[in-house]
Formats: sequence, C-alpha cells, structure tokens
Amino acid sequence: MGNVQTYAKLVLLAVASSLMGRTVGIKNSLVTPVQGESWLSHLGRPFNESNMGRTGELGPPPPVPGQVAPPTQPKPSPGFTTPFVTLRGSDLFRMNCQGCHRESGRGAPPEINSVIDPVRATSVAVITERMKKSGGEMNKADVIELAKQSKALLLLRLHKGGQDMPPPVLREAEIAAVFDYLEQLSGVPGAEKKQLAVKEPIYRVGEQIVKATCHTCHDAAGPNPSPQTILDGAIPPLSSLTARVSLAEFVRKVTKGAPITMGTPPMSYRGRMPVFGQLSEDEAAAAYQYLGAYPPISRR
Repeated sequence: MGNVQTYAKLVLLAVASSLMGRTVGIKNSLVTPVQGESWLSHLGRPFNESNMGRTGELGPPPPVPGQVAPPTQPKPSPGFTTPFVTLRGSDLFRMNCQGCHRESGRGAPPEINSVIDPVRATSVAVITERMKKSGGEMNKADVIELAKQSKALLLLRLHKGGQDMPPPVLREAEIAAVFDYLEQLSGVPGAEKKQLAVKEPIYRVGEQIVKATCHTCHDAAGPNPSPQTILDGAIPPLSSLTARVSLAEFVRKVTKGAPITMGTPPMSYRGRMPVFGQLSEDEAAAAYQYLGAYPPISRR
C-alpha cells in the first residue's frame, strides 16, 4: 500500500515538460463531478451493439487455476512534481476523442463518422487543391466562404456535440488546441507549425478522461452490481469504482486490462472493458484521483 499511496500523492503533483509551440494557461479551472446516465444509456444503445468507447483491444485472459497473476504497481513518470500539466492538442484528442474516433480520426462508420474530411473542408488550400484535381473552378472568395462555413459547423460540433455525439467537455483554449491537432492529423498544409498547448490542473486531466471516455459506457452513479448482474450485462457505475478497486488495480485495468469476477458462483473471466492503451499510467491515475475528489452525481 505504501507504493500506491506514494504514487497517488505524486499524481496530484503532476507536471509535464515544456512543449514547443504556443502555450495557453487555463486559470482557475472549475472542475465539476461527472453526473447522470452514460451516453450509451442516453441513446438507449446496448454496449455490445455499439462501437462507442471501443478500442479493439481487450485485456489478458484470467489466470489458469492455481496461478496467481503478478501484482502490478503503477510507476509515476519522472518529473511529476507540480499540480499542473501541459497538454498538446494531440493529448486532448487522446483523452476526449480517440475512444470513439480512433487514433486515425476515421471513426467506425456508419455509427461514428470520420473527422478527416470535415476538417479538410475547413482549409482554403485543401479545397483549392481538390478543385484543381477535379477540374472544377471556384473563385477565391467563394472558397474562403466555404471554408469558413465548414469551420463554423465543425466548431459547433466541438462545442455542443450532435445527435449521436456527446457534448464535449472542452473549454475554448482546449478546443483551439484540438482543432489545431485535427488539422495536422488531416494533413492540412502548415498545421504542424501552429500547434497550441494548454496548461491545466491535474484534476482537469482526470475530469476530461472520465467525462469523455469513461462516461460513454459507465453511468455516473448507482448501485454497486453483484458478480451475477455483471455477468448479465451490468456495467459498474463510476461512483463504485474507487471502492471496487485500488488505484493500482484501476490503472492496470484502464491501461493494460485485467480479468473480472462474474457469475454465481463468482469466477474469473476475461474483462469486457476495452483497454485504453492511448492513456498513460499517470493519466489513468489522474482519473481515479478525480473520481475520489469529485464524487459522481446521479442526475444532471
């Protein structure tokens, strides 16, 4: 337990090394608890019928009878010594978007659309090049207006979500950083030169991961399910996680996967929860600490 407690303290004092490009500080960030039903519950969509929150990777199978899995202790990154962390747009994308849209940004159509073409449609240079290749013509003023309208629609999505897309939890500086990264991901010319970074409290890191990734499938609050109800398809609410597992167990479950106990009598099974390998141990630990510091609420 000593190592876990030490790690928890270090996570609360996290900071990343300085980054290239522009950096914007988010002052007096108002971190709030996660609340309400999961996004899948909101849509009335069963977990096994959706690609949302899926990474395509599951954890290890349960140990064979008589074999005990070796304990795993998270290891904090060197230099985590202050309560703020600097995040690039690529980091914000990993925490907020990648769980559904995948690392490539291409999603899982038709349920989850690609972000690549909508982002390319915001670039005057890309639109102009496409018109040339197709043999079409459009004057510069019309191209600029088309790109402007496309950007407005994309920013509206990043602010409010959509019919099947949950409202993002991003703030203005974070949206600007994500947009810059999406341009780079989509191959917009010159995007790599204007990447923005934001400096945030470590609890804000945990908040984004929980609200944008975990809350896709997990309700905020509710009863702690029994092994049998989990086997029947119940997903533990976020309010129960810090009581169900330790910090080290949570970090391992999120980043590497772990078996789960289900059924009557209780038996060890391969976990159904996807592995979120795009998250570091520090980031997963920040999510656990956020859940402990800001207990989830049942209703909005």
